[in-house]
Amino acid sequence: MKTTTLILGCGDIGTVLGQRLQEAGQRVIGARRKVEALAESGLEAAAVDLTDPASLAALPDADILVYVASADRFEEAAYRAAYPEGLAAALTEFGGRATPPRHVFFVSSTSVYAQRDGETVDEASPTEPTGFSGQLMCEAERALLDHPLPGSVVRFSGIYGPGRDRLIRQVGEGRIAPPSPAMYTNRIHRDDCAGVLAHLIGRVLEGEGIDDLYLATDCEPAPLHDVMAWLAKQLKVEATATIQSPLRRRASKRCSNARLLESGYQFRYPTFREGYAQVLREGGFLPERA
Repeated sequence: MKTTTLILGCGDIGTVLGQRLQEAGQRVIGARRKVEALAESGLEAAAVDLTDPASLAALPDADILVYVASADRFEEAAYRAAYPEGLAAALTEFGGRATPPRHVFFVSSTSVYAQRDGETVDEASPTEPTGFSGQLMCEAERALLDHPLPGSVVRFSGIYGPGRDRLIRQVGEGRIAPPSPAMYTNRIHRDDCAGVLAHLIGRVLEGEGIDDLYLATDCEPAPLHDVMAWLAKQLKVEATATIQSPLRRRASKRCSNARLLESGYQFRYPTFREGYAQVLREGGFLPERA
């Protein structure tokens, strides 16, 4: 019998994950509200409304459940529906089945951390978010970790990759962050997001123990200025303006991926340099050589 993985909220990351698992011989079902978005993915698709218990009840059983839904807008009501309420509804449905999942994964975010002074944070660091997004993520995390079903939370840092190129476009316009004060940022390439989840799923299916919480970020927290200066060099543009307004809202922290590395995961893009080189190349951003 094939292992079945059900991906709830199967968007960009879920699709790449699903394709990877499918290549490894699993049955993968991608569930989302708009199934037409999965038409070219090669995945088995199922329509679901995470706010509708009957819709969840119509989904098939699964060995592995991955909850990677996202809010459709940056508003408290949308975040509450997508994260704590949606995840709780899924746990109620699948936890009550005759054949419940072997493991549930919830994709969370480093927005749960409130540290702002360049501190190093890991899975044991306090989470005291002041914004609604981080608070609701924490609420969803607790819903899984307090539930009888075995589960793990995976906190992704800033996700970038194909189609996630806002920073590249800012630099291309000559805008760059100031060098001082250093504003530490943390990143993970979309392909490594999928890779981390596939790695942890593999450990579960092989009967190897995994932790209930992982911080998933690449191997080099870096000041935003350094990242943008590197991009400017690749793009062969000169900085003509300093960006300030977005920085006032940013937290400055250094996220540690030590636990993830100890689990045996090997990054495809260990730093922003390798990852952004791929995005620049594949996205056609690099200037033509003379």
